[in-house]
Amino acid sequence: MPLVQVSHLSKSYPRRDGLRSSHALVVDDVSFVIERGETLGLVGESGSGKSTISRMVLGLIEPTSGNVTFDGRPVNNVPQRQLRGMRRRMQPVFQDPFAALNPRMRVGEIVAEPLVIHRAAVRKELKTKCSELLRAVGLDESALDRYPHEFSGGQRQRINIARALALRPELLVLDEPVSALDVSVGAQIVNLLRDLQREFQLTYLFISHSMPLVRYLSTNIAVLRRGRLVEFGTSSEVCNTARNEYTQTLIAATPELHLA
Repeated sequence: MPLVQVSHLSKSYPRRDGLRSSHALVVDDVSFVIERGETLGLVGESGSGKSTISRMVLGLIEPTSGNVTFDGRPVNNVPQRQLRGMRRRMQPVFQDPFAALNPRMRVGEIVAEPLVIHRAAVRKELKTKCSELLRAVGLDESALDRYPHEFSGGQRQRINIARALALRPELLVLDEPVSALDVSVGAQIVNLLRDLQREFQLTYLFISHSMPLVRYLSTNIAVLRRGRLVEFGTSSEVCNTARNEYTQTLIAATPELHLA
C-alpha cells in the first residue's frame, strides 16, 4: 500500500468577473502515489497548483473533488480529532524560513513546540530531545537559547527542519524549501535532506520550480502545468526521455546542478 495516494484531486475557487460569478480551477484531476521511503518531486512554474496540492495532502484545505489517503486512511473530510493523529506522521517545511518561525520564541521553544502540543515528551526530556534534533540538522546546543533573527537563512531552515522532525514523522512535505536561499546554502540544505531521509527513514513530497533540484533528490517526478499533471515517471525517465513538450522546455531552461 502506498504511503500517500492522491486520486482525481481538483480544487477550484470562486471568482467574480464584473457582475458574473465563476470558478477558477487551480488543480484539475491530479492523481499520483508516493511509496514509503521514496521522494516524489512535484515540479512546475509558479501558479501551476503545486502548493495547493501540498496543502490538500496535509489536510489544511479541502479539495473540491477527489481524495487523498495517508497510509490507507482518508485525509479529507474527516473529524479534526482523527486528522490531528495523522498530522503527527506528516509535517511541512515551508518556503520562507524566517516567516515560519515565531520571532518571539527561542529556538528551544520552537523545536519543542510539537512535542508539547502532542504530549510526546515530558518536560525534563525536552532539552535533551531538542539538542538531539538540532545536532541532526547540523546545529549545536548553543542555538537553544537564541532567537530566529540571530541566525542566517540556511540556519533558520535547519531549525524548521528540526521542528518538523520532532514527532518522528513518516512524511515531510517540502514546499520550495530552498528557493529563498542562496544557491550554495540551498545546496547544503538539499544534501542535508538527502542524509536525513536515510537516517530517519522518511518519505518526501518535494515541491520546486527547479527541474535540476527535483531530479537530484527525487525517485519519481510529477510535472504540473496549469493545474494538470502532464507527465509522471521515474526521475530518469522524465529527465532523459521526456515526452511532453512543456517538460522538455523545463529541462532545457535550467542548467545542471552539482550538489554532491
